Amino acid sequence: MKFDTIIIGGGLSALTCGIKLAKAGRDCLIIASGESALSFNSGSFGLLSRLPDGTAVEEPLKAIEQLPSSHPYVKIGIDNTRRYAASAKEFFADCGISLRGTERNLWRYTSSGKMKRCWLAMEDTTAFVSREDKVGDKALIVTVKGFQDFFPGFVAESLEKKGISCRCESIELDELDMLRSNASEMRATNIALTMEKDKIRKSFVKEISRIRQDEDMLILPQIFGYEDTRALEDIRKAVGMPVTFISTLMPSVPGIRTQKMLKKAFEAAGGTLMMGDCVTGAVIEGGKIKSVLTSNLGSYGLEADNFVLATGSFFGKGLASDFTKIYEPVLGLDVDASEKRDEWYSSSFFDRQAFIGFGVKTDNDLHPSRDGEAISNLYAAGSVLSGAESLYEGSGAGVAIITAMYAADKILEG
Repeated sequence: MKFDTIIIGGGLSALTCGIKLAKAGRDCLIIASGESALSFNSGSFGLLSRLPDGTAVEEPLKAIEQLPSSHPYVKIGIDNTRRYAASAKEFFADCGISLRGTERNLWRYTSSGKMKRCWLAMEDTTAFVSREDKVGDKALIVTVKGFQDFFPGFVAESLEKKGISCRCESIELDELDMLRSNASEMRATNIALTMEKDKIRKSFVKEISRIRQDEDMLILPQIFGYEDTRALEDIRKAVGMPVTFISTLMPSVPGIRTQKMLKKAFEAAGGTLMMGDCVTGAVIEGGKIKSVLTSNLGSYGLEADNFVLATGSFFGKGLASDFTKIYEPVLGLDVDASEKRDEWYSSSFFDRQAFIGFGVKTDNDLHPSRDGEAISNLYAAGSVLSGAESLYEGSGAGVAIITAMYAADKILEG
């Protein structure tokens, strides 16, 4: 079986690349082993929040000029990065995902009540232009009894530092008793599935009206909008006051919804998804990949003209390590990583961790190499790339989206 392009991986980068190729008429296959880091997404995308020297970034598209030459944004070209960033909202809108954002970073609340910069925010993530912005003076913070992935006390502490008076309440609904009986089931996505039913959502809103006093703003965890965001508008209209939706711990509702919608857009464009399988190796001849092998298909190779590696970093098993080295486990590609184990990490959990910036070596066209030889029909995209310390920089989603778009265009250019 032969395709125009085979993409290895199933996360944000793989799906972005696949959608772009499929919409251009290419016969594209995505091979994904399981759930991706998209389920961790908290309702926003980061482009660049901090430079390597620690300088905070307000205007990311200007700040990328200060990044080192090894950074993916610089490798593919600053003008290309800006062009792809400018097209991102339209790209996702075509997939049914509405995002808002400007050339300046926005601010959103995390599940612990801290504020964090973001580039683009989804409809169910309340984002502010300034860190000091507030929508009211008295906040009612509401959660669901038994839900442990949202922290009203931390949120209240953060808001009170801004001079906002807070009151925390917990709502108990009979319809959630089955979930509440098992802590492992009391997760945001399971609650959101239950809240899809109009009757249950109306009961929740009725409870809010009952416990409300003189508050002028409502804080809710992201436990709505599993299928789409119409439920969010229903709640905003029903409660009669501004509503701020705050992210929860994973799995997140906006992340799962985004993953589902991107998969749907890929298949609607004619792409093929192979879920629950993983690439185990490749046949490489003359500096090109001829075919890849998978666990489920055994010795039966899948052929393509082009291949994209978008397997992610350590979390997605796109990178791996033993006691002596960091390596790329699927194709045996060359990696950029320190050879000294004690330089991989800091003993302090909250320090910068060098291994986050490790990844496969590529040229400026994102072609990886093996044993020093570039593979001309293979592209790498997303967090499997070296050069971006995504957690420290706040650049993970931006690198995933922009390098995926670049790789797709290089393939389309032939």
